[in-house]
Amino acid sequence: MEEKEATFGAGCFWCVEAIFDQLKGVKSVKPGYAGGHIKNPAYREVCSGRTGHAEVVRINYDAEIVSFQKLLEVFWSVHDPTTLNRQGNDIGTQYRSVIFYHNDEQKKAAETFKEKLAASGAFNQPIVTEITPINNYFDAEEDHRDYYLNNPEQGYCQMVVKPKVEKFKAAFNDVIK
Repeated sequence: MEEKEATFGAGCFWCVEAIFDQLKGVKSVKPGYAGGHIKNPAYREVCSGRTGHAEVVRINYDAEIVSFQKLLEVFWSVHDPTTLNRQGNDIGTQYRSVIFYHNDEQKKAAETFKEKLAASGAFNQPIVTEITPINNYFDAEEDHRDYYLNNPEQGYCQMVVKPKVEKFKAAFNDVIK
């Protein structure tokens, strides 16, 4: 097994975790915060938009089963990479579209994928996804872990998370655990 890490921000981390956790080859998905200027921020601080942190997921995956390229494909298909600091009704820099790369290989792959996606005309607006080195990552509080699995009937989960998970399952049925 060749275990690697990837870190993505694509809006609310409850949505992103619920999706990547179902992907074959993914060993774990942890919600967290990255890219800000405060150490060990609390959820309320990050939600204020004043910490500089984005809500992210840190994905540990087996590269022999799922490639970073496939993770990028899922990442760009499950959120809108053209909305600056926003996903749906979640507004603020903490919800920005961002890839925090862990090495030069990930940086190159992310930049190449973004360029090809932009050239493809798949989106009517420019892609605003940041591609930046991982910095100041902190795990989110434990009650955010497996949030959708533990709270499927909660209003936000029903209205926002569930439709994204269903869209993912329809598009990526061949790579679901």
